[in-house]
Amino acid sequence: TGKKPFVKYWLHNGLVQLGEDKMSKSLGNLITIKQALDKYGADAIRIFILSSHYRSPLTYSEEGLEAAERGAERLLRVALRDDTTGGIGEAFDAEPYRKQFIEAMDDDFNTPQALAVLFDSARKMNEAADAGLGIAEAQSTLLSLAREVLGLKLPRTIYGQVSLKGSGTLTAKGTVIPGAVNDRVHRLIEERVKCRKEKNWQRADEIRKKLAELGVILEDTKTGTSVNFKNIPSEESLNKLMDELGVAL
Repeated sequence: TGKKPFVKYWLHNGLVQLGEDKMSKSLGNLITIKQALDKYGADAIRIFILSSHYRSPLTYSEEGLEAAERGAERLLRVALRDDTTGGIGEAFDAEPYRKQFIEAMDDDFNTPQALAVLFDSARKMNEAADAGLGIAEAQSTLLSLAREVLGLKLPRTIYGQVSLKGSGTLTAKGTVIPGAVNDRVHRLIEERVKCRKEKNWQRADEIRKKLAELGVILEDTKTGTSVNFKNIPSEESLNKLMDELGVAL
């Protein structure tokens, strides 16, 4: 190339494995990105990959991807959570976490540690918000690190966050959720609340996960259930889900 130095950085990446074997076309155990995306979100796949250091082997597993998907949901929920302080009063300080994140990335791109810092900060932000502290600036810091450094999407286009209380109408950033959708989301959450009271955690988690697949993210708070709409699902898709779960309107 005529350039000196020829390269500035050498990176040797680990192989992707499926069980004990490396993943390869010749072995017939290849899982394509498209196949993975058909089942998991882009953020889940990226978190799964980043959870292993780039120089270490990465073992593909359904369990690992499901855990990464739950991690992506946790980050999204705290990123979308309402700051009820209006910028008044004491705020949560995210600067120590930003510094820890940068230190991890400066340590040979230690993405597993960087992710751990993000998840820790998300947990602390939730605790701070529950205690009445402002989190708007901390949310901005978390989103900046997650999107601009790690490449996560954490959807920017959302309908917003609403609280479910009684049988009121769900609204999001001024958008009224269609009545049929409103009724069905309410009914599914009521069923989930019932399951939680009966300690039927498996079914409660199934309802939460199925709604998340339709873009309806649930978060349990001290005051009830908070709902984040990544998008508004169709009445048809909710009817299908209710039939699948055996939930009557």
